[in-house]
Amino acid sequence: MRKHLFIILFSVLAHLGFAQQKSISITIDDVPNTTKYQKDNFSPMLLNVLDSLKVPFTIFINEDKIYKTEWLDRNKGLLEEWIKNEHAIIGNHTFSHSRYSEVGFESFVKDIEKGESLTKPYASKYNKAVKFFRFPFNDLGKDSTQHIHIREYLKSKKYTIAPFTVESSDWMFDTVYKYYLDNGETEKAKSIGEQYVDKTIELVHFYERMATSIYKRPIQHIYLCHDNAINADYLVEIISRLKQENFNIVSFEESLKDPIYKQKDTYYKKWGISWLYRYMDTQEERIKWMKQEPDISKIEALYNQINK
Repeated sequence: MRKHLFIILFSVLAHLGFAQQKSISITIDDVPNTTKYQKDNFSPMLLNVLDSLKVPFTIFINEDKIYKTEWLDRNKGLLEEWIKNEHAIIGNHTFSHSRYSEVGFESFVKDIEKGESLTKPYASKYNKAVKFFRFPFNDLGKDSTQHIHIREYLKSKKYTIAPFTVESSDWMFDTVYKYYLDNGETEKAKSIGEQYVDKTIELVHFYERMATSIYKRPIQHIYLCHDNAINADYLVEIISRLKQENFNIVSFEESLKDPIYKQKDTYYKKWGISWLYRYMDTQEERIKWMKQEPDISKIEALYNQINK
C-alpha cells in the first residue's frame, strides 16, 4: 500500500514537471588516495580533474588513508585540499573502511567517530558541515536488528545515510587498469579505461530504464565511484558522455530532494545493492531486475585472474 501511494505521488510530480530533466550527482568514496598521491609526485590528479570541470561532487572520507604513507603532513594537506574545494560536499566513510556486519555495532561506532578526527575540524574551518555517512561496502548490517540499531545511532548523530542508484564496479576496472599500466601494457590499459566508460554509461541506461518503469518519470540519480587511478583518467569522459545525453550534473543534496529517497529501505541483508533495489517490496522483484543487469563477467574474470 505504501509503495502504491508513492507511485501515485511520483506520477503527480511527473505531471507537474518535477525532475523531467535528467540529472545525476557524482559521489566519490575512499578519499583521499594517498598512495596514488605519492606516486603522482604529490599532485591530486582526480581532484584537479573535478576542479577543472566545475561540477559539484561529494566525497566520503577514510581518515586511515592519511597514515598509509610516510608523508603525514602532505597527506593531511591533501585531505584539506579536498575538503576546502568549493564544489565539494563532505561525508564520513568511517576511519578504516570496516564492514559493519562483521565488526558489529560497538566497533563500527568507534570507527565512525574516529573518522571525524581531522574531517570535522577541516570542514568547520571552511564553514562546511559533515552530515552525510556512507557505509563501507554499502553494508548496512546482516539483519534487521543491525539495520535498526545503526540507523538510530546515525540519526542521533544527525547523519544522513548516503544512498546511490548507479555504480559500475570501478574498483575492479581500476585493479586491472593499474596492473596493465604497471606492466607497461598501455594499449591494454587504454582498452580497460574505454570499457569502463562504456560499461558505466550502459549501467546508467539500465538504472534509468528501471527507475522509469517503476516511478513513471526520470529520477535524480546518484553515481558511486572511488578515488582511484581509472577515475583520475576517465571520469572526465564519463561526465562528458552524460552531458552529451542531456544529464545535468547536480549536487548530492539536490539529488536527495527527489522524493524517492524518502522511501523505506526494506532490504535487511549486508550486500551493497543499489537503493532502487532496496526500495522494492519483494526479493522476487529484485531478482527479476538483477537478471537484466548489464554483463560485467569479462572484467570480473580479469580481476580474479590478477588477484589469484
